[in-house]
Amino acid sequence: MYITLKTFAQTREITGEDNITLKLSNNSTIETVLSQLKTRSDKWALALEGSVLTARNQELCDTETVLSDGDELALFPPVTGG
Repeated sequence: MYITLKTFAQTREITGEDNITLKLSNNSTIETVLSQLKTRSDKWALALEGSVLTARNQELCDTETVLSDGDELALFPPVTGG
């Protein structure tokens, strides 16, 4: 199956990538994707070192969420305000 990965803010700045198509095994979770991305390059490992928010098809979700073919997965750092 294939998903589209979108990155935002620091994740995009560090990796230099914003839209990626990933091929995954059926029943892959977001945690599976994050683990694979961390081994992709040192930039990805750095970008995913802290906490990251995830959204599947524009809805926030946790890393246990199972992905489906055609899903959009967004990664972005937590936002703080003041």
